[in-house]
Amino acid sequence: MNQPDVLPTVLAAPGTAEYDEATAVFNLAAPARPETAVTARSVAEVRAAVREAAARDLPVRVHTTGHASGARQPVDGGLLIRTRLQGGVVVDADRRIARVPAGTTWGEVVAAAAPHGLTAPHGSAAHVGVVGYLLGGGVSFYGRHTGLAANSVRAVELVTADGASVRADAETDPELLWALRGGGGGFGVVTAVEFELFPVAKVVTGGTYWSAAHARPLLTAWRDWAADAPRRATTSLRVMNLPPVPGVPPALAAGPVICIDGAVFAASPDDVADARRQAEDLLAPLRGIAEPLMDTWALTDAAGVLDAHMDPAEPVPFIGDHLLLGELGDDTAEAFLGVLGVGSGSPLAVATLRQLGGAFADADPRGGVLNQVDAAYAYMGSGPPFGPVTPEDLTAHCATVRAALDPWNTGRTVPSLVEGADRPQRHLDAEAVAAVDRVRARIDPHRRFAGDIAPGASTAG
Repeated sequence: MNQPDVLPTVLAAPGTAEYDEATAVFNLAAPARPETAVTARSVAEVRAAVREAAARDLPVRVHTTGHASGARQPVDGGLLIRTRLQGGVVVDADRRIARVPAGTTWGEVVAAAAPHGLTAPHGSAAHVGVVGYLLGGGVSFYGRHTGLAANSVRAVELVTADGASVRADAETDPELLWALRGGGGGFGVVTAVEFELFPVAKVVTGGTYWSAAHARPLLTAWRDWAADAPRRATTSLRVMNLPPVPGVPPALAAGPVICIDGAVFAASPDDVADARRQAEDLLAPLRGIAEPLMDTWALTDAAGVLDAHMDPAEPVPFIGDHLLLGELGDDTAEAFLGVLGVGSGSPLAVATLRQLGGAFADADPRGGVLNQVDAAYAYMGSGPPFGPVTPEDLTAHCATVRAALDPWNTGRTVPSLVEGADRPQRHLDAEAVAAVDRVRARIDPHRRFAGDIAPGASTAG
């Protein structure tokens, strides 16, 4: 018997605990203020909420953990559905497939896959939601081996604007599956995803931190290694100006630091020695440049990758920017450090260069509309408006960094890396945008979910 479609409660209004739960976001600088909101814990509740929105002629927005609230248009007015569907992670170890309900986090997936010797191309923090990350591209510390995480998606289940439940996979509506993977959203309420896992025995992962006074030789050595790095290694260089707050080690809050972090994985026990050697090929020359302030690189299991980046676990306000760089020559490095290094006056707490190439650059014939990244590095920079640092300070410096790096800016972005809705975004060419728009028009002809479309991902605005 089919489960009846019922609302979990009356749609919540501002000022209620239910509203606060449904609208909570991770980026406190981008709050959600819909007219009404609901937390859905089953497909039936999602269907009922969408049908109620149609009856009231309300636009519908969707989120899970709220990590991407700053990257999309503000949620003002209409109905916001927070998906926290029950059911948990189901791993089919023989097929190397995981099925997860919307609202699942990467920490839950890694824990469920680990007993099978498998893992996923997940993000850098355990508390990030699976659905938004996957469908927004997904740039993982495994990505130079796996490619964009969106390429791992094999099926998506969603509730469309008419309240119907549909499934998109290679046999059932492959066009919709193609558009969902990187198309920019606005198709409906995703209720579950299925995606491929891959074998991992051990991982060498962590971060090494130095005083930013050594930034130039460290950046040069890292860049030179990255040019011929093995595909099993994906790393980042970060310039960090961390405040002395709980959770930040004192050594990292004493001034700007440079961090090299990432992961080198071994697919089987036979590969562990090679993974150790490949990590040492990177780290030994860097450690020879200067004594690290802190060094956490170690051989661990797959769960250790979720701790390597040391992302904050609790919601924080932050303002930032993202762009893709075509190269990282000496002039690029000087421009980067000139606006982000010692003496730059940068108010950004973290400025990151993520190593791309490898499988990130490979077009996946089974992938979606966004299935590769034609860039050498991804830049992400952000900071919290704390103390003397104002939102205006952060916004202004983001513009300064963008101007400095503009000669090497590809003009493209990856949706899952975008920090602000007001920042330039473009991840698809005009032909792809038009093709995705045609799928949207079929799935959501009355544009009920138009507000959920990423900036630049639709010709309709």
